[in-house]
Amino acid sequence: MITDLLRPSRAYPVKQSQSGISRRKTIWQRLHLDPWLLGMLLLLMCSGLVVLYSASGESSHMVIAQAIRFGVALVVMLVLAQFSPQTLMRWALPAYLFGLLMLVAVEVLGDIGMGAQRWLEIPGLIRFQPSELMKLAMPMMVAAWISRHELPPNWRVLLGCAVLIALPVGLIARQPDLGTSLLVAAAAVFVILLAGLSWRFIGVIVALASAALPLLWMNMHNYQRQRVLTFLDPESDPLGAGWNIIQSTTAIGSGGIWGKGWLHGTQSQLEFLPERHTDFIVAVLGEEFGLIGMLAFLMLYLLIVARGLWLAGSAQDTFGRLLGGGIMLTFFIYVFVNIGMVSGILPVVGVPLPLVSYGGTSSVTLMAGFGILMAVHAHRRLLPR
Repeated sequence: MITDLLRPSRAYPVKQSQSGISRRKTIWQRLHLDPWLLGMLLLLMCSGLVVLYSASGESSHMVIAQAIRFGVALVVMLVLAQFSPQTLMRWALPAYLFGLLMLVAVEVLGDIGMGAQRWLEIPGLIRFQPSELMKLAMPMMVAAWISRHELPPNWRVLLGCAVLIALPVGLIARQPDLGTSLLVAAAAVFVILLAGLSWRFIGVIVALASAALPLLWMNMHNYQRQRVLTFLDPESDPLGAGWNIIQSTTAIGSGGIWGKGWLHGTQSQLEFLPERHTDFIVAVLGEEFGLIGMLAFLMLYLLIVARGLWLAGSAQDTFGRLLGGGIMLTFFIYVFVNIGMVSGILPVVGVPLPLVSYGGTSSVTLMAGFGILMAVHAHRRLLPR
């Protein structure tokens, strides 16, 4: 059950010696890292680079650039793992306000690319997407707000959560970036659900969300509506809006059980498959490594999520449990949405496959989340048995 994450977990026994409590620590304990989770993340990154090499048309430059980004992301993870949950809780409000400021800056000064205004650029240094920062700042802020009140949260607390969610989600949706705005909202909603929300509250929220769907449809851009219509019937425009999903499902289906072999995918290598190194990299994976390869990646993702939820459950304060659990469930949603949209069971929303798709800001954000999760686990207090 999700609510099991909120139950106090038993601390690990402390090794005793004749002189008292042993102070010796392993290198992982000194670095505040979990070796199992780190090992699985490194395996995912290395496997992702192999797939990216094929998806990028055997571009060693792109693979090296991605490897460098992974290195930066690992450093960010290591740094954040050193901070206590209490420190992270104090940072929640400044991080949230900074994220809002960056989103306002995008509205005023942001670069426009592919019909959307989503990026900020520091000339000669970096070009990044501030909405990625809210994927961490949002659950941190909501977890900090809820943890200051009694659980389960009442209507007043939930109203405060709604205000906290609406501001950044509205700014991101204006860019427009509906996919990211929904994921940011989902990160906050998971934290709320982990706080022990009653089924009555959940029912009311679902009813209100369902009632708001017509309003959402009326405020969507034309291309966003077209994506939904294409999802329902991709064959209605096979050479236009339906091209992406038709080519991706064709690539996955042609891979069969064992795949065509690394670097031997026809849909990807002959460039029928669009955005094959970013949003649609799963189609490359399915075509070249088949059903077995996709299941292997999916199993690795599930093991990472399971390990992450276990670490979150070991936290001994409400903020740590809510934040850690919210981060891991959001990570799972990224995987589910990407695979779902590429395989045709969800509309295309432009969500990359975590730590496999080419991209810098998303990789750093994801690894920062894992650093926060490891910090929550490593800094737990030992309770008497």
